Amino acid sequence: MAQNKTKYIFVTGGVLSGLGKGITAASIGNLLRSRGLSVNLQKCDPYLNVDAGLLNPREHGEVFVTKDGAETDLDLGHYERFTNEEMTKESSLMSGRVLAKVIADERAGKYNGDDVQIIPHLTGAIQAYIESAGKGYDVHIVEIGGTVGDYESLSFIEAIREFAIKVGRENCLYVHVVYLPYLSASHEIKTKPAQNSVRELRGLGILPDILVARSELPANGSARHKLSLFSGVSEDAIVLLPNAESIYEVPLTLEDNGIGKVIIEKLSLGGNKVPNLNQWRDMVSRAKKSYKRQVNVGLVAKYLDNSDTYMSVCEAVKSAAWANNTGVNLIWIDAIKLGKSQNVKATLKDVDAIIVPGGFGKRGVEGKIAAAEYALSNDLPYLGLCYGLHMAVIASARLGGLKEANTTEVNPKTKYPVIDTMADQKGKENTGGTMRLGNYECKLSRDSLAAKLYGKTSIVERHRHRWECNSKYVDQYEGWGIKAVGFNPETGLVEVIEGVKHPFFIASQFHPEFKSRPTAAHPLFDGLVKAALQKSKR
Repeated sequence: MAQNKTKYIFVTGGVLSGLGKGITAASIGNLLRSRGLSVNLQKCDPYLNVDAGLLNPREHGEVFVTKDGAETDLDLGHYERFTNEEMTKESSLMSGRVLAKVIADERAGKYNGDDVQIIPHLTGAIQAYIESAGKGYDVHIVEIGGTVGDYESLSFIEAIREFAIKVGRENCLYVHVVYLPYLSASHEIKTKPAQNSVRELRGLGILPDILVARSELPANGSARHKLSLFSGVSEDAIVLLPNAESIYEVPLTLEDNGIGKVIIEKLSLGGNKVPNLNQWRDMVSRAKKSYKRQVNVGLVAKYLDNSDTYMSVCEAVKSAAWANNTGVNLIWIDAIKLGKSQNVKATLKDVDAIIVPGGFGKRGVEGKIAAAEYALSNDLPYLGLCYGLHMAVIASARLGGLKEANTTEVNPKTKYPVIDTMADQKGKENTGGTMRLGNYECKLSRDSLAAKLYGKTSIVERHRHRWECNSKYVDQYEGWGIKAVGFNPETGLVEVIEGVKHPFFIASQFHPEFKSRPTAAHPLFDGLVKAALQKSKR
C-alpha cells in the first residue's frame, strides 16, 4: 500500500555494542511488511572500510553478500531473513565509502571551492545515500552501527538529526536500543545506564520516540515507568526485551507489546491495521518446540569461538530442521585439530552429516579435506559451500590417486592444481572487492540430485570466490567418485558436484545459505537434513 512520501525509522544503540540493533531493525521491518507496506533497510557502519569484505570474520562475523555483489555486515542477513526481501549494495553504507565519495567530489571540483568539512559535506553525503536507498519505499529503516557517544559514529548521528529537518520530523521516527544490567548482589535490574544513554542521545539533538530495553532477565513494570520518567518516552512506546529463546520471537514480542501500533500512529502510516503474522508465528512455534527426533550436523570450521562467523549457515540448518519437524544439534569440529588427527573416524562417528563452509587461506585446510574424504568414502551426508566444494574436489582427487592434488590458493606450485585461480582473477589475489560476487546463473543436469532438490534445472545463487574448479580435470571426476552436475551457462565453470553412488554428497561453488529463510528452507539444506535423518535411522 503505497504512501505519498517515504517515512524513515532510525535505530541507534547505547550503553554497549551487540545489543541487537540489527534484530530490532529487522523485526520492525517484519511487522511493517506484515501490514502490507513496502520496506527497505540499511546499515550505516562507522568503520573506515569501504565495505565489509576485509573485516576480520572472527571479530565481526560473516561477510553477507547481496544479490548485486556487495560484501556487507551480517545484519543484512537478518534483514533478508526477517523480511524475505533481497537487499542491495545501497543497503550497506560504511564510512570509508562516504569519505571516498566526498574526497572524489572535492578532487573533481564539485564543491566549487568551498572548504570541505564534516558539516555539511560529509553529513550531506550520508543523507544522500540514505535518501537514495529509501526512494520508492513506504518505509526505510536505517540502523546506525556502534553506540551513541563513539567518536566514529558522530557524523552518522549528526546526519540523521539533520535529516529530520530536511524531510520533516513527522516523517522520521527514532528507536533507541538500550541495556538494563542485572546486579545479582542486590537482585536488581538497573535502569541508570539506559537513562544516561538517552541523555547522551538527547544531548546530540535527537529525542527518541521508542525505547527497546534489552536485558538478560525479564524486567518488571517499574523499570518501564522509571525509563519513561527519566527519558521522556511514553510508557506505551517502551518495550522490555529480555533474552529470547529464538531471535525470531522478537517481532512477535514487539507486536504483542503494541510497538507496531505505535509506529503506525507516530508516522501516520497506512497499511493493514492487523498484521498477517500467522506463518511467522507457526515458524516460531516450530523453532521453540522440543523434538524427539534429533540430528547431529557437524560444522567443520577454523573459527570456533564466534558462531557469528557462520551465521547464515547455522540459520539455514535450523530452518531446514524445523521444516522437517526435527531438532538439530550443531556440533563444532575444529578443522585444524582434525587435520592433525590420526583417527578422523573417532571425531566424526557421532555426526549424521557434515558441512564444510566457505573460507579462505591455508589454516585448517587438511582437516576439511580429511572430512570430505571420510564423507565420500563412508556414505556420510556432506554439504560443501564454496571452499567446501574445493575441499571436496581435492579429497576426491586424492582418493582417486592424485595424492598431491591441491588448490593453488594453498600451494601455488602443486603438481595437480585441481582448484585454480579464475582466469579473470589473475593478479587480483590480494585486493578487496574484486572477487566473483553476487548472483550468477547455474544450469543443473536433469538427472542430478541437485535438480531433484531444487525442482528445476535453472537456478540463480550468490557467489563470493576467486578460485574455481580447474576445467582440465573435470573429465577425470567420475574416476574419482564424483561428477559435475552444475555449470555456469556463460563460462562453463563448474558450480555443483555430486558423489557417484552416494546418498548425499553435494558441494556448490555458490553460497546457498544466503538465500535460506526461516519460513522457507533452502533446497540444499533441506536435502542435507533429510539425508541426516536417514543416516540417523540407519
